[in-house]
Amino acid sequence: MKTLLLAAASFAVLAAPVAAAPPRPSPELAKIIADFDAQQRSFHPWLAAQDGDREALSKLEDDSPAALAAQQKALEVIAARLKALPPSEPTSEDAVNRGYLAFDLKSQLASLRLDTARINFDAYSGFHLEPQQMGRHTHIRDRADADAYLKRLAALPLYYETEIANDRRGIATGFTQPAPTVQVVLAIARKQAAVAAADDSLMNPLKDLPPSIPPADQAALRTEGLKRVEAFKPSETAFVAFLEHDYLPAARKSLAARDLPNGEAYYRAEVARHTTTDLTPDQIHQIGLDEVKRIRAAMEAEMRASGFKGDFKAFQQFLRTDPQFYVTTRKALLEKSAMFAKTVDDKLPHEFGRLPRLPFAVREIPRESEESATTAYYEEGSPALGIAGGYEVNTSHLDQRPLYEIPALSLHESQPGHHVQIALQQERTDLPAFRRNGGLTAFVEGWALYSEQLGDEMGLYRTPYERFGHLSYEMWRACRLVADTGLHWLRWSREQARACFTDNTALSAKNIEVELDRYISWPGQALGYKIGELKIMALRHRAEAALGPKFDVRAFHDAILLDGPVPLDLLEKRIDAWIAARKAAG
Repeated sequence: MKTLLLAAASFAVLAAPVAAAPPRPSPELAKIIADFDAQQRSFHPWLAAQDGDREALSKLEDDSPAALAAQQKALEVIAARLKALPPSEPTSEDAVNRGYLAFDLKSQLASLRLDTARINFDAYSGFHLEPQQMGRHTHIRDRADADAYLKRLAALPLYYETEIANDRRGIATGFTQPAPTVQVVLAIARKQAAVAAADDSLMNPLKDLPPSIPPADQAALRTEGLKRVEAFKPSETAFVAFLEHDYLPAARKSLAARDLPNGEAYYRAEVARHTTTDLTPDQIHQIGLDEVKRIRAAMEAEMRASGFKGDFKAFQQFLRTDPQFYVTTRKALLEKSAMFAKTVDDKLPHEFGRLPRLPFAVREIPRESEESATTAYYEEGSPALGIAGGYEVNTSHLDQRPLYEIPALSLHESQPGHHVQIALQQERTDLPAFRRNGGLTAFVEGWALYSEQLGDEMGLYRTPYERFGHLSYEMWRACRLVADTGLHWLRWSREQARACFTDNTALSAKNIEVELDRYISWPGQALGYKIGELKIMALRHRAEAALGPKFDVRAFHDAILLDGPVPLDLLEKRIDAWIAARKAAG
């Protein structure tokens, strides 16, 4: 019990001497944080809605130039107030809050000053997917929720109009996506526009209304909802026409973000935001090359352990084509994924002192977006809104979804990866909202990639093929360091970027092409995974060396997760303080 209590304690308590009281929180900092959180809720209603704000459920994001200018002005005031504060006690909770807030402000202001709203879609995400998300993840509990949803439906045409206007500013200033990305998004937009209003996913929340709403009112709500979806459908058609006739001809010719106006500053800012470090693109590229070499040797060893007699290239071809590694129905792939995710449950108490209360579901990625979607992803739930987390599986192209990838993929996207980390973070209602809702790529994705490593410790990779699949996934993230910096900093071609994946992983051709589309259209994001994982692994090795037989992996994992995501430098301070506290506890 002592171990669990220590693990669940805050960073401030862990860092302090056993007999000392924790430093008193700064009322000035508390006021700045409260003002910042209020601003974020105002500017980003989805944040407020995730925390249960019913009024926010009726609103969509406002990305108009006037709203963005107001955000920038407000954040600059907050940043100045934060900078003017006297120094905080280095090991206090104030230091964590202050360090994270300073990083968040710097990142947001860099984005606003560079006017990155001019690019508001990529091959993986964007405003055009907002209706789909609304339809899939809105849960109507009563009449107030239904009325709020109708207001959001009514706001969709203006939302599209605003976002397309931002894209037009991008065209006018040469700040655009390259043509391959536009083609990917155009294919999705055409599918969405072709769906009849009555069949649109936006109608889903109105199909199964709660019994507290009288039947006659339910019918009226559905009728009104259909009218509003019908009024929105022309906006989707207009977006298709805009992409075809305006955006595609103006798309940038270079794949490199560095070639955008002020592109070097833009890419450096994205690298810093997603890695939470001051590493340069050149340094990250070299880290990637070193990791590729290390992982390739381990893959060669697993190939030999499987008994395969050919060379590496022949083994890749075997894995990509042999029928034993594939299922033939979408249902079978979902069942295999769900079964493995449930198997992990049996192992988790051995690895964690505290697990989240919120469950997760295994779901299909929507078929209208599956073509450009990754192999799987996680959709965070909301304890406040009664929405489970989601392990979303791509069930298309079954001949390219090998079974030997399911263990590593599931560990990453469900548990102990994204679901455990994010759901625990959501439960920390005592943390400031900006930390409870934080989504730092290096921490979030670094943890999920580290979770793939835990599969080996938990005995979940049962065959050389599954172990090779795990290493192939780790190689995938190492190649991201090489390819992202290669594309956007070194001005590589798509063929140059593809080579690392085709030469060193067992990923299917379809997955590789989808991933390349993602890196081209979303500069820097792919760098956070490996950089974050390497830091977490280094901290674990440090803790094991320092504590020896006193090292408790359950307490270590709790120390990583229970205070929520932080930039990597603050995570290092957190774990150093945890190590010191464990030593002092005897």
